[in-house]
Amino acid sequence: MGRRKKGRDVHGWLVVDKPAGLTSNAVVNKIRWAFDAKKAGHAGTLDPEATGVLAVALGEATKTVPYITDAMKAYVFTVRLGQATNTDDAEGEVIATSDARPTDDDIRAALPAFSGNIQQIPPKFSAVKIDGQRAYKLARDGEDVEIEPRPLFVESLVMLDRPDADHVTLEMVCGKGGYVRAIARDLGAALGCHGHVRELRRVWSGPFLAEEGVSMERIEELAKSPKIDALLAPLSEGLTSLPELRCTAEGATRLRHGNPGMVIASDVEYGDEAWASFDGEPVAVGIYKAGELHPSRVFNL
Repeated sequence: MGRRKKGRDVHGWLVVDKPAGLTSNAVVNKIRWAFDAKKAGHAGTLDPEATGVLAVALGEATKTVPYITDAMKAYVFTVRLGQATNTDDAEGEVIATSDARPTDDDIRAALPAFSGNIQQIPPKFSAVKIDGQRAYKLARDGEDVEIEPRPLFVESLVMLDRPDADHVTLEMVCGKGGYVRAIARDLGAALGCHGHVRELRRVWSGPFLAEEGVSMERIEELAKSPKIDALLAPLSEGLTSLPELRCTAEGATRLRHGNPGMVIASDVEYGDEAWASFDGEPVAVGIYKAGELHPSRVFNL
């Protein structure tokens, strides 16, 4: 028999305002320890030096992680102009410099090329897999890493501030899989001056806002205490991108056993993905067909 996981059955979302200097996995491990939770995971990695929204799912909320990972996200970041680094951020080694500095108008004119459906090459120091190995590991080993371009939808990219000639602060709203470091690198190349990310903050991710995030200090303060559960947002927060359907008691029982269950629908059409609730609690996610929800994920609450 397999060893049973230690910890509590605790379910919900914790929105962390991640500080600089911690990896996303380190934050998740700290939260799992603080809540004494059996299971935890995050919805979208932040680089160690990045700050802002890190949405952490506990227990059955981990089944809703894909809906936050796929959601739109917003970043505010500062680009250091005139320098390229091997990591495309301030942690790396400077590999090229330029005395050229674009004007504000030059920058604004370059930004539309990075909006809409674009192709982006992730940084060489990234978690992208190449022949089964992480790109950052190959890069650290000195191998010449070639990464294929990937599609990215950028809803907007705007200039917020120009603190001085060497820096520009931007805000980007984008879909899944965007690398801000690649935007900084490619913008610098387009402006003929090089560039890398100096500071980066994720200000929102799907329904979660950085300003509502919990600090690591607060998590440490409440760790292992009964009060810590009050920090959790409900599991349903991970499902806000889907329509909610109400189900009958019989429908809820059938859904919990993995079978199609009767639901009350209004604004959904045949074939739509939706989630069902009973007495205010999420029961399942699935596909709506002719008065029933056909479950793909069932919540054991």
